[in-house]
Amino acid sequence: MNASQTLADRQAAFMAQVLNDEAPLPAGWGDRHAQGMNVYRGNYRSSVIEALKSTYEKTEQWVGEAAFQRAAAHHVITNPPSTWTLDDAGSGFDATCAELFRNDPEVAELAWLEWAMLQAFTAENVRPLDAEGFAKQSAGFGEEEWAKLRVTFLPCATARQVNHDLRSIWNALGEDEFERPQARHDTPHSVLVWCESERSTFMMGTAEEARAFKSAQAGTSYGEICMLLAGEDSSEEQMHDAAMRAGALLGRWLNEGLIALIEA
Repeated sequence: MNASQTLADRQAAFMAQVLNDEAPLPAGWGDRHAQGMNVYRGNYRSSVIEALKSTYEKTEQWVGEAAFQRAAAHHVITNPPSTWTLDDAGSGFDATCAELFRNDPEVAELAWLEWAMLQAFTAENVRPLDAEGFAKQSAGFGEEEWAKLRVTFLPCATARQVNHDLRSIWNALGEDEFERPQARHDTPHSVLVWCESERSTFMMGTAEEARAFKSAQAGTSYGEICMLLAGEDSSEEQMHDAAMRAGALLGRWLNEGLIALIEA
């Protein structure tokens, strides 16, 4: 075995110890090394957990410090960071919350929102298309061009379907002493996240909006989105109604500054 392989093996054995306290000790290690690793491992996990606390301040406030600490420790052990920056330590924490807080599904939605807000804030700064620019670019559009219209959203703008009023939860957590709102929706809704004037923001909407947003983000044309909203075997009246709803969504995204550019 050459020197580089020996070094790689030693590094792998060291990382195995950092990530798993039940991993076998590397060759040549004794009790002194094991005790030192216990201290190092504790410091490592504490640093990552602190990074999670910084990213998920509102989630911690919602569930309480003790419950959050347990969830963060579980996440650190089962999903160790794989990049050079601790900023990425929170990736996938919403899935961890979905697993650990099955009886409180709003926790995972809130964690997802905080992560999405962070990603939007650190994304590339792109100036959104305004109403004047949209009108100028679409002035000569006929029926065919409108049907083929595709939009590009701001970097890291995202959406998902949710079952809770995250706006009420978010606002309540902004108070010094908050009262838990009755935030459960009877029907699914959506939340859209983006960066506005160098600050992350979000808005609530219908579940239909999340589906349309994701479709548009994936490159689906405006005409295809109209058909998606209308559903299969739709009547002419249903198609007209779907086109009106799609137009309203397009106008909302434009007015909120979510659209970076359009093409047809």
